[in-house]
Amino acid sequence: MAELGAHLTAASAGADRPSIFEAVAQDSLMAAVKPALQHLVKVLAESNPGRYGFLWHWFDEIYVLLDLLLQQHYLARCSASFSENFYSLKRITMGDGGQQPLATAGLPKGQHWKSLLLLVLVPYLKGKLEKLVSSLREEDEYSIHPPSSSWKRFYRAFLAAYPFVNMTWEGWFLIQQLCYILGKAQHHSPMLRLAGVRLVRLTAEDIQALEKKLAGAPSSPTHSIRAGVQSAMRKALGGIAFSLSTGLSVSVFFLQFLEWWYSSENQETIKSLTALPTPPPPLHLDDGAGSALLPQLKTLCPLCRRIRVNATALSTSGFVFCYRCAYRHVKTHRRCPVTGYATELQHLVRLYSPES
Repeated sequence: MAELGAHLTAASAGADRPSIFEAVAQDSLMAAVKPALQHLVKVLAESNPGRYGFLWHWFDEIYVLLDLLLQQHYLARCSASFSENFYSLKRITMGDGGQQPLATAGLPKGQHWKSLLLLVLVPYLKGKLEKLVSSLREEDEYSIHPPSSSWKRFYRAFLAAYPFVNMTWEGWFLIQQLCYILGKAQHHSPMLRLAGVRLVRLTAEDIQALEKKLAGAPSSPTHSIRAGVQSAMRKALGGIAFSLSTGLSVSVFFLQFLEWWYSSENQETIKSLTALPTPPPPLHLDDGAGSALLPQLKTLCPLCRRIRVNATALSTSGFVFCYRCAYRHVKTHRRCPVTGYATELQHLVRLYSPES
């Protein structure tokens, strides 16, 4: 009986275990959200620097605060991050091998705060470190420090060591994912291992409990003013987090489309789709009368039939005449003598050849 129970437990754990595609997809979801929002803030800041410039300057800090609020809301409500809940996953502690707690029960405090810090703080610090490395590389190219200064030697050593540190970090994640694919690990990410949790799929009971919690009855009235203020603040923060999550859930596919649209692999396709068509040649509106004006020799003026003097083009049609001929005709008729296009004197463009 004990062996049968162990086999059933292992089978249920394998069924609840998300595939590597689900795990990696939920990781890439939040990685796609930040660049799209950053592009939106950049457009706003460039359109009106005085009003929206501070958003671009403090974008990382504003984003990490919103991310903190969003992840806290989902960890407390669904035992999962926003992206994990989007893919119907939840977090459970490492020791839960048998009966799993419902998603609405939440994580223990230790795993909750570890998960929150690793979800929000680690990406923020990593992004700041990448920006620091980029600025140091630019400073190294245009530095005013003498080559033998201790500061320059220090950050040159830091720049030399950073690629190896970054390669070790990425290799750690890759090895963990390979172990997860081969069934040798319960986590696809080292961050889950550090938080002491693992990912499983939501069950039918979890979905029912989440639906009941979403449409749950209002809480009993509190008689304490302090408790009422705290409840109101929790509701306000919960409402902000719910608005953020709803907006992200609706726009997530749009954000992924933006990421695809601005990717380097699709630039040739985008250029072919958005390129303006080649304009057609000028139409002769006088039923062939304009084309009859054109001389056989390209150096002759279509009006006076002589070698052009002070060659002048009409920007409305592109045909070239003598300046005096074109000036008189346009001043009198206000149109191109060949195409009949409406033309004013400001459309005359003098041409200068190297010989002149």
